[in-house]
Order: sequence, then C-alpha cells, then structure tokens
Amino acid sequence: MAEYRVTVSTGEAIGAGTWNRIAVSIVGTRGETPPLPLDHFGKEFSKGAVEDFQVAAPQDVGRVLLLRLHKEPLLPSAVRPLARDAWFCNWVQLTPPRGAPLRFPCYRWMEGPGSLTLREGAAKVSWADDHPVLQQQPPDASPWDAFLNSLLTMAAGPLWKTYLPGWPRCLDEKTVKDLDLNIKYSVTKNANFYLKMGSAFTEMKLKGLLDRKGLWKSLDEMKRMFSFRKSPAAEYMYEHWQEDAFFASQFLNGLNPVLIRHCRSLPENFPVTDDMVALVLGPGTSLQAELERGSLFLVDHGILSGVSTNVINGKPQFSAAPMTLLYQHPGGGPLLPLAIQLSQTPGPTSPIFLPTDNEWDWLLAKTWVRNAEFSFSEALTHLLQAHLLPEVFTMATLRQLPPCHPLFKLLISHTQYTLHINTLGRELLITPGQVVERSTGIGLQGFSELIQRHMETLSYTTLCLPEDIRARGVEDIPGYYYRDDGLQIWDAVESFVSEIISIYYPSDASVRDDSELQAWVWEIFSEGFLSRESSGMPSSLDTRKSLVQYVTMVIFNCSAKHHAVSAGQFDSCVWMPNLPSTMQLPPPTSKGRTDPEGFVAALPPVNVTCDIAIALWLLSKEPGDHRPLGTYPQEHFTEEAPQRSITAFQNRLAQISKDIRKRNMKLAVPYTYLDPPLIENSVSI
Repeated sequence: MAEYRVTVSTGEAIGAGTWNRIAVSIVGTRGETPPLPLDHFGKEFSKGAVEDFQVAAPQDVGRVLLLRLHKEPLLPSAVRPLARDAWFCNWVQLTPPRGAPLRFPCYRWMEGPGSLTLREGAAKVSWADDHPVLQQQPPDASPWDAFLNSLLTMAAGPLWKTYLPGWPRCLDEKTVKDLDLNIKYSVTKNANFYLKMGSAFTEMKLKGLLDRKGLWKSLDEMKRMFSFRKSPAAEYMYEHWQEDAFFASQFLNGLNPVLIRHCRSLPENFPVTDDMVALVLGPGTSLQAELERGSLFLVDHGILSGVSTNVINGKPQFSAAPMTLLYQHPGGGPLLPLAIQLSQTPGPTSPIFLPTDNEWDWLLAKTWVRNAEFSFSEALTHLLQAHLLPEVFTMATLRQLPPCHPLFKLLISHTQYTLHINTLGRELLITPGQVVERSTGIGLQGFSELIQRHMETLSYTTLCLPEDIRARGVEDIPGYYYRDDGLQIWDAVESFVSEIISIYYPSDASVRDDSELQAWVWEIFSEGFLSRESSGMPSSLDTRKSLVQYVTMVIFNCSAKHHAVSAGQFDSCVWMPNLPSTMQLPPPTSKGRTDPEGFVAALPPVNVTCDIAIALWLLSKEPGDHRPLGTYPQEHFTEEAPQRSITAFQNRLAQISKDIRKRNMKLAVPYTYLDPPLIENSVSI
C-alpha cells in the first residue's frame, strides 16, 4: 500500500467544470496502479477549483513516469443526457510517499468518457532517459510498452488535407462544428465574434447599403460608409488619402509593408525618363544619379499580371499589375511616388502616370495601385503567409511534438485558436459564394492562382524579418516603423528562444538526435512548402543556432507578423477609395480622360464596399479572450530556468512598448500595429 496526495486544478473557462467521475492511474518504473477515484463528499471539479485528494495505491510503483486521467459519466448510459459533459484540466500535482511533488501540466479539454496520459512537466527532451530503467523490468510489468503507446497516442494529432492544388496543406475538417474542443474558440470568444458580425450586418442593413448593388453617387455619399466604426488612424487616412506622401507611406507602414524594395536599376519594362520626373527631382539631377545615391525604391505587383478576374453583380471586374517608382530625398522629407505604370508591358496603351499629370488621372493611377495592394496583401501577405503557414506550424506541432517536449511547451500558446479561425475562414471567406468570390476583383480563382504562383518563389528568407529587410535593401529608409518595431520584437523573441533552447539542448548533437524535432521540421517542409527545396526552407536542423532562428521565425510569424498585416485592414479600407477590393472599369490606356464621375464609376459598388468593410472589421479586431505576445498563462514549463526566461522576455517586450509609445506621441499617424501588448500570441482572428 502506498499513499499519494493528488491536487487537481480545473480551468476557469465557461463550462470547464464537470459532474463526471474522475480517476487517476499512476505509472512508474515498477508498474501501473489501477484507476484510483478522486472523490470526496460534495461536488468536485467545479470551474476554477483547486482540490486535494488522498489516494491509496495497492503497490508502490517506484519512480513516477506519467499519469493517466480517466473520465467516466456519473450516470448509466440510459439516463445520462450530459454524458459528454466536458472538463478542462489545468494540471495535476502528485506528491509521492517519498520525494518532492511532481507537476503534470494538462491544459486540455476531456470531452466524453475516456483517458488522457500526462507527462511530468520537468521531463527532459528525450524519452531515452527512462529506457534503460524500464528495460530492467519483467515483461509482465510492461510500463515501457505503456509509455510507448502513450507516446503514439499523443503524436497522432489532427489529420491533413489538400484544400486547393498548390496551396499548403491544412486541417481535414469542413466546419468549426466538427473541431475538437481543444482547437475551438472559447465560448466567450465565439459569442463575441458572432455578436460583432451580427451588429455590423444589422447596421449596414438599417442604412440600406448592404443590398444596394449600384454605384456610389459621389465621393461625398461614401461618407455614410465612413462613419462605420471609424478610428483615429482611419480618420487621418480619410483626410489625407489623396496626398502623395500618405500614398507612399502606406508601403512602409500600411497593411502590406513587405513589398517595397531598394531600386538599384530601373526595370527594362518600366521606361521612366529624366524628363518625366524632372519637376519632382529638381534641377541638376537625374534618375541615374538618384540610383547611384540609393534614393529610389520600387514596388512591383508583377505577380498579378494575367491573373483571373471576377464577375460581381453580373458585371466583369478588372485587375492590373502596376509598377510604382518612389523617391526618398537624401536631405530628408517624406517618401514620394515618382511614376506609376499600370501594366508590365510598356507601350502606347500603357502610359506612365506622373504626379504632374491631370489631378484625376494621377489619383486614378494611385487607386489602381491600392487595388493591387488589396489583392496582393489579402491573398499572399495575409492569407498565405499569416494564416496558411501558421496553420502548418500548428498542425506539425500538434502532430509531431508530444506535450512534454520543450518545443511543444514553448509553441503551444502561439498556436491557440489558429485551426479554428482558419477553418472558419474557409467556411465564410474562401469558398464559392462567400466574401472572396462575391466581393473581390480577382475572386476565388484569382486568389488561388496568386497563391500557387507565390508558393513557387516563397522563401525562408521572406519569413525571417532581418534577412528579408536586407534582401529588399530597405535597412536605411527613414520612417519605416514596421521594420524598426519588427526588428526589436524579432530580437526579443530570438533572445528568449535562445535561452530556452540552451536549457534543453546542451549541444548541436542533441538537436540532430531529437527525432521528434526533426519530424516536426520535416512535416512543415513537406506539408507546408510541398517539399520544394528551392524555398530554402529547412527539412532538418543540425545546430542550436539554426534551431533558434527557425523557432524565432515560427513565433514571429504566428504573432507579430500576423498582427502587423491584419490589424490595419479595417483602418485602410473603411474609406473605400483608399483600398478598393475591385475595379469596375479597365485600367486607363491614355491620359486626360478621367474626371470625378469617371473616377467614382471605376470603384466598387455599394454592396461590395459594405461586404468588405464588415469582413475586414471582423478580421482586424480580436473578439475578446486576448492573449498578448509573451504571456504564457498555461504553465507548461514547471522548472525555474524557463520561468525566469519568460519573465525576462516579458520585461523586454514591456520596454519595447514603452519606446514605441514614446515615439508615437511625436507622429501624425502613430504606428501601433507592432506594439507588444496589442499583438496576439497566435493567429486567432
């Protein structure tokens, strides 16, 4: 007979408590106990409860290796309407007859009857530590077999499927109703999401805008739409959207701050001349001189060339693949646009538009660029890079890393709700008849083509911010707050990850020999990057340094990068001419023909404007249950060393936030999209 003390913590989420019967089996080096009921007078396992139980095992199982939680209905099957009564267990602490308490993190829902195997929180990265001890046991004890079986169960994970050819693979579930409770939104988050969506649709209905398929009558009439949930950033955009400096600044700090690059030589298919830009550059200079000085930058939307276009309200829509040349005065001042060509093929029907052109010609050219920004950002920067790839990281983590693995403990908070929001996105956004098909100029077919094209060129460098900044040659361009704040956060994450890796991996060999880690990396390479070696995406990792960079990349893209390209969507689109989702007239083939009426006629119709505004409002704002970057409320790490590293990480993020807010006080448009307290830990909206 052996006496154990068992302490159990139940979660605080709505519905976390249970009426079911809970028992625990203790597995050790000398065998496994039968299920030991956790029961005392009155109700156990209420929401938020921490309860102690004394249990007597028929034998001493030796050094404890793992626990099994068992959950069974209180009532017989014939009379148990709540048979699937779910329970959320935070953790179980076991105090053996001799020795210190052992903490077993859980942080999982158990729905319906069943068992769950838990590993002690301070367990090391390799399972091999226990193997020699277990091999000494008699065959009939079989704890090693039980241990291996539990490992296989934990590593099974969710299943993959191919959603569309050429896309990263995704979770094999059709609707959020089919998801496991451990993947779903919390009750609070789910309710808030649908309440927000309902209130937005109701407001647009009451204004008589949501079902109106015709054109806006004028820019003045669009102000009715602007009153919808406007913010200080949106108000500034409304006041300055026609200005060249604001147009250019959005390439640095708008919803798609990842495309601008240093122009070292003018593309052959963009024949800008000195005469065209002389008034902007000023006397005594030339394009060649500015190229040598390093003051020219390029935004090329060439990937949009020839992409399929949509039909909306029975009318064909149009797309362009513009090239935009920008100028940064060496003596300071704002970044400014120099020239815009709306196609990749120069010629008489593809004029180069200039700031010196007719006001409405120039404004229409800039608006076509903004439409290209919408298509590129929503399909590639946002959907592909900030949703589909984090889903791959999440799937591989759940499938290949057991819960006691240090990388699982480190990454699990950065995967929360990702599978829910992506499944919901496939339901409500990127299926036939939904938002992408009914309200974007390139539609679902165009989105799919862009993703397939981008997957052919997407690289590991693109996902690693410091390398991406260097590759685009934008290390020194002033006023690039996405770069400045992003690099600070990248460095903070990298330092934190480096400390965690050094705790659990004493050498490069320990990285190479970790089969679970290598399976995780391989699965991301094969399922996310479709085994394309030219991507530069690692298929294995050999050193601690490479592991630190890789894990930093995962965390950054699942948190800061997603927030940077998601949180500003609504601010950019609520005044629709600044970010039109489609264009109803073809790109102009000559100059001097645009007037205010022609400009408005090219813009999206009323119902499309409302549809996009509602969708991007929902996708820009977390619906409650906010978990800021650096918070780890689920204490998977039980040792002191990683807990100290988490505290240091949080302190560094707090200082970064303080510096950002101090700088923002001096800016006409504060850049808040990478302020750490506002960044969600994971892709959850």
